[in-house]
Amino acid sequence: MDNIIKEILVTEEQIQSKVKELGERITEDYQGKDLMLVGILKGAVMFLSDLARNIKLPVMIDFMAVSSYGSSSESTGIVRIIKDLESSIDGKDILIVEDIIDTGLTLSYLTDNLRKRRAKSVRIVTLLDKPERRKVEVPVDYTGFVIPDEFVIGYGIDYAEQYRNLPFVAALKEDVYMKKNKV
Repeated sequence: MDNIIKEILVTEEQIQSKVKELGERITEDYQGKDLMLVGILKGAVMFLSDLARNIKLPVMIDFMAVSSYGSSSESTGIVRIIKDLESSIDGKDILIVEDIIDTGLTLSYLTDNLRKRRAKSVRIVTLLDKPERRKVEVPVDYTGFVIPDEFVIGYGIDYAEQYRNLPFVAALKEDVYMKKNKV
C-alpha cells in the first residue's frame, strides 16, 4: 500500500471521533423532525453507516447515485442521476450525506433537485471538504474535515473502484492516477 499512498490525511481515530461529534450535533438539531438521510453512492456508504449509528433519533435512509465525473478524475460539470430515491421526500427534512465536496457542482444540482420535490428542508453533511476546488458555492451545514486539493482514497472514497475499504483517508501519489489518465 505504501507504493500508492503519499500521506495519511485523516486517521481512523480522527474519523470516528468526528463522526461521533457530527452525530451528536445532528441529533440535537433534528429533535422532533422527520429526518431522512440521503447517502450519495458509492462514496458516502461508510460515512453514512457510521453517522447513522451516532444519530440518536429515528431516521429514514435512502440513496442516490449521481455522476459528474464519467471515467475521468476531473468533473465534467454535467450531473446525471444514475439511481434515484425509492421513497417520497415530500415534507421530510433531508440531510444529504456526502463523502467529499470539491467543485460543488453535484451538490448544487442535487439540493435544487430535492427542494423541487417539496422536501421540508435540505441540508448537507460531508466528511471531507476541498474548498480550493469550489466552482459553485454550496451551503454545507456540517463538515468533518477541510482537506487540501489532493486526490484522496479511503473510508468510502475510491480510485478505480478500489481502496474504499481503507479505514483512513489518504492522499494518493500523483503518479498513480496520472499514469491511468494518460492511457
